[in-house]
Amino acid sequence: MNIQIRPILVALRRHKAGTLLIALQIALTLAIVCNALFIIHQRLAHLSESSGVDEADVFVIYNQWAGNMSPQQIDAQMQADMVALRQLPGVSDASPSNGYPLQGSGWDNYVMMTPEQVKMTTDSAVYLGDEHLLDTLGTRLIAGRNFRPDEVAAMGPQEMITPPVVIVTKTLADRLFPDGSALGKSFYSMGTVPTTIIGIVDELHRQGTDLWNKPYAGQSLIWPMRLDNPYGINYIVRAKPGQLAAAMREAPKALFALNRMRIIDPKDGIQDYATIRHKAYESDRGMAILMGIICVVLLAITAAGIVGLTSFWVGQRRKQIGVRRALGAKQRDILAYFLTENFLISAAGVALGTVLAMVFNLWTMTRFAMDHMSMAYIGTGVLALLLLGQGAVLAPALRASRVSPVEATRSV
Repeated sequence: MNIQIRPILVALRRHKAGTLLIALQIALTLAIVCNALFIIHQRLAHLSESSGVDEADVFVIYNQWAGNMSPQQIDAQMQADMVALRQLPGVSDASPSNGYPLQGSGWDNYVMMTPEQVKMTTDSAVYLGDEHLLDTLGTRLIAGRNFRPDEVAAMGPQEMITPPVVIVTKTLADRLFPDGSALGKSFYSMGTVPTTIIGIVDELHRQGTDLWNKPYAGQSLIWPMRLDNPYGINYIVRAKPGQLAAAMREAPKALFALNRMRIIDPKDGIQDYATIRHKAYESDRGMAILMGIICVVLLAITAAGIVGLTSFWVGQRRKQIGVRRALGAKQRDILAYFLTENFLISAAGVALGTVLAMVFNLWTMTRFAMDHMSMAYIGTGVLALLLLGQGAVLAPALRASRVSPVEATRSV
């Protein structure tokens, strides 16, 4: 079987419009599919990010106050609520907090190394909690110590108090003190009062999960504070292993028994971490599904275009094919001709598509702060489009190879 490229190129020049259309379609499909697969991979990796929380046993109650209460009354009630929750048979520990990992949004502060610093060193999520917060979250302390009860203070909703001591994540500690000497060192958090690192935890995800948080991933700190918020507060509760459902049923009952002047939404006011994680990454999951659908549709349209154009060409060339068969061409020669012709079109399309894919990735990097796409995605896309093209052309090519030599004698 001897395939000559020159006659194929001559034939393609006679069908410039169709050839150009399919090549451009393949190029655009490659560019979009490669970037879509890259986005899907990033989004799926995002879904599996560790929160630093014992998610199997932790749940959150959003407690709102129903009456007019002073900050002092709120603080006293919160402490009484914590005692009641910790005494429940299915509860291991509990702590009030302004927020929790994967919440979706929350408190964050600029971090500086000196009080006169104008440009921030970095940004950190800020969690408020008492000495029970680490055990409640299941967060592992890897250096230093936890807060002492006497270090935990109350803070009103209009106050901005920087505590003298703080616990930070290892990621934040390494960002501020790359030499590993963070323990015992001080920094400034949107103020002129220094705060000293007394403990370092392994990891604790930020409240937010969107792209804005990406440059500061894993950078969180904990202040020894109880926020006396008259609008509401999060009660983070850790159930004993295997008793999550029971603890979630009993916790609101215990709180209402202590004081009915509160509001806990029966639908969203109490959530386990499976629900929290699902909500946090709902947009990522939706984006991955959307990108997957786009990939499938584009590939299907491209394959249909190749099949349609090749079938059209076969119909136009039946007499020519019949002549070739009459002159001795075998079925495999005709099949190879159309496969080669399509391969040349596909090769031109993927060459242009490779350039477009890289340009599109550079645009997303500058416009949406996305990562640089590995050439492995482009290589995979090129291989997939070439195989798709050959697979799509196979059926019409087989029909062409079955054209009888008698077609050469027809005058239609």
